Amino acid sequence: MDIGKRIKKLRKNSKLSQQELADIIKIKKTTLDFWERGVKIPRIRNAIKIADYFKVSMDYLLGITKAPR
Repeated sequence: MDIGKRIKKLRKNSKLSQQELADIIKIKKTTLDFWERGVKIPRIRNAIKIADYFKVSMDYLLGITKAPR
């Protein structure tokens, strides 16, 4: 599973809209949409913000491991 799919899964499991998550990590909704669709990938600082917010490891977010922590 790629990073965009992981971000979308985490967001949906938390019952957040794209706009809500975008506001939380201070990005545009369209940027988040691009990530979730695999059009672009997040910069490392944004990936860290997402991992921190959802309390998952970067390895999980990047698809290196299946375990969230």
